[in-house]
Amino acid sequence: MRVAIMSDIHGYSLALDAVLADLVDKGPFDHIVVAGDLCEVGPDPAGVLDRLRQLPFTVLQGNTDFDIALAADGFHQSEDLDFVLEEIGPEGAEWLRRLPRLVRVTPPGAETARHDLLVCHANPHDLQRRMEPDMSDRELREVIGGTEAAVIAFGHHHVAFVREVDDVLLVDVSAVGNPKDEDLRCKYAIIEWDEATRRWSAEIRRIPYPLEATREQIRSSNLRNPERTLAKLERASYRR
Repeated sequence: MRVAIMSDIHGYSLALDAVLADLVDKGPFDHIVVAGDLCEVGPDPAGVLDRLRQLPFTVLQGNTDFDIALAADGFHQSEDLDFVLEEIGPEGAEWLRRLPRLVRVTPPGAETARHDLLVCHANPHDLQRRMEPDMSDRELREVIGGTEAAVIAFGHHHVAFVREVDDVLLVDVSAVGNPKDEDLRCKYAIIEWDEATRRWSAEIRRIPYPLEATREQIRSSNLRNPERTLAKLERASYRR
């Protein structure tokens, strides 16, 4: 069984296109999952939704997707959220509202939930608490809680990593559109089940970012502050 997982597209439709092309090259896959944060930040939120709604992927809700749904109800409004709502309209906001937050993939021959691949946005319990690569095992256990799974795949932090804690493989797959690990490439993960060993393995794929075309797309968009958006994208870091 092969599962592709991506996260944190954040309105960058051309970065999504780059990942979709790589999926075709590296496929086929039994499942493809998108782990949320689809629209807010980048220049083409409607283009991202249009693509995803036409594809047979499992799409999950992230924290910014939840915020967009709240903004459509008149809560948590901002210039950035106003832009997204103008682009995707009420129907797009409603689609985001209805997205699930978790999905489990049970591999062939699995006997218990301890063999499952669990996909979520930030962690198995909420949309906000991060799992970061430099956290201690104890800190990560506190976030994971009592979740039963062989693999937990997620995004949210925008720093891709693979790490094992107490026989649970943690895979941060992000980010497609808005990386923060000082590596301006699009990331996603391929996670494979070996039925003979009854174990999962994970690979982080890194794809060249379509930066020049994205620059043009940002500058020709209706973003409120396109140069600020571009500067943040090119920095590819949480550091200011």
